Amino acid sequence: MTRIHGIILFAAIAYSVDAATVDDVRVESGALKGAIAGGVVAFKGIPYAASPTGQNRWRAPQPVAPWKGVRSGAAYASDCMQLPFPSDAAPLGTQPAEDCLYLNVWSPVQRSSGKLAVMVWIYGGGFVNGGSSPAVYDGTHFAESGVVFVSFNYRVGRFGFFAHPALTKEDPNALLGDYCFLDQIAALKWVQKNISKFGGDPGNVTLFGESAGGGSVLTMMTTPLARGLFHKAIVESGGGRTGIGPMRRVRESGPNLPSGEAVGVAFAQKAGIQGEDAAALAALRELPAERVCDRLNMASMGNPTYAGPMIDGKIVAETPEQALLAGHAMKIPMIAGANSNDIGFSMAKSMDELFAPFGANREKAEAAYNPEKSAEFRKIGMLVAADRMMIEPARFVVRTVAATGQRAYEYRFSYVAESLRKTWKGAPHATEIPFVFDTVAARYAKDLAAADEATAKAALAYWVAFAKTGNPDGEGRPHWPAYNANDDELMNFTNAGPVAEPDGWKARLDVTEASAQNK
Repeated sequence: MTRIHGIILFAAIAYSVDAATVDDVRVESGALKGAIAGGVVAFKGIPYAASPTGQNRWRAPQPVAPWKGVRSGAAYASDCMQLPFPSDAAPLGTQPAEDCLYLNVWSPVQRSSGKLAVMVWIYGGGFVNGGSSPAVYDGTHFAESGVVFVSFNYRVGRFGFFAHPALTKEDPNALLGDYCFLDQIAALKWVQKNISKFGGDPGNVTLFGESAGGGSVLTMMTTPLARGLFHKAIVESGGGRTGIGPMRRVRESGPNLPSGEAVGVAFAQKAGIQGEDAAALAALRELPAERVCDRLNMASMGNPTYAGPMIDGKIVAETPEQALLAGHAMKIPMIAGANSNDIGFSMAKSMDELFAPFGANREKAEAAYNPEKSAEFRKIGMLVAADRMMIEPARFVVRTVAATGQRAYEYRFSYVAESLRKTWKGAPHATEIPFVFDTVAARYAKDLAAADEATAKAALAYWVAFAKTGNPDGEGRPHWPAYNANDDELMNFTNAGPVAEPDGWKARLDVTEASAQNK
């Protein structure tokens, strides 16, 4: 049962991280009181930037105003404004609101004077949904394993990605368009400035995320604005190539790809706002948050009045794929992987449409994906789409990083909870998360099996070991070899446990890689 300790006065005595029991800290902006449960103290709802409302809507994160007294860290602050997705595997625990730039920290209550490794989590949700409050994202077990864990909210949907000529005119030198990524950078800067107060080592930070969060990790690895803010990376089902299509630019339109500003103008006109002057911008900033959201979520993210992540020239100057290939990405150790039944999108209506994009490699693709010559093109299409969007890009990322001389590790998450094995033929998108966090009890409740718990303990241990040392190995666990293109080995989290093995899907991924290189 979580208990909130009584008020401790902050006098002239400086706070010491050498204290045996720590549930109060003073960060840059003020004093915090944490909530202790067992051997872990959680500080929730810490503001890392000013409220992005009013004049701060569609601006880079602004500094937090210092507060007086002691701020309670007992409860999550609001997740960012959105229309929640009904079937989300990580349902929000708060009511979304536009005032949402808050983070959470979990750390061991008992600790020595030595600094602990830090893990910073970026949630997924297609950049239109998601938050830090879901029960499956609880950081307790990371802290129990001896790391300081941080999660944070970032703006999504039109709050996180928006361009308009009036914004450009307001300040042509401002960082425009990708406010979501600016939030992520601001949170990482907060960690650098403040995490030592929680016992964390700002020189040993691992950034990890899933889906849009994994893609965000790649963006942080490739934007010059995040250099030096973290030191290792884990990408879970975060792609690595162009995904479902090219990124639009803030100002320049391309063939069949309107600019971010053109999309912003279309949204403004839909909202009844004309013009490109200061009055138009003021009207846009006065729109109710619900009107800006305009029912956007993962079921409607193809909306033509939503821009999504953009090439803005300053925050994002190139795609992660381009940056990796050009050698512009941070040279750091990393883990990347995807799930055995991961997500992908195929519009093909026949086998001919499905395999036509492989061009000269069509016969190889047909042999790799459909050796039994099945007529079920939708089933085969799902394999092709998942490989293109998630599985081959994960291999591309680790292969590219390994080629720079950095340690890189690939995984495939194939484990399916015992209660779902008659329903699922493989592990769907995002199902690895409660295992990595060891929050399977929250996810599966009465259906939780001993094998589920064992896989969660193993996954968490690998992730924590990597955060601490840059190597996921540890005593009592199967050896996870560093990636080598000649061996093409990965760690497969199977129903029988973690197994290091050559990738059984090599032929599929090789032909998909060839197609990606020739696009």
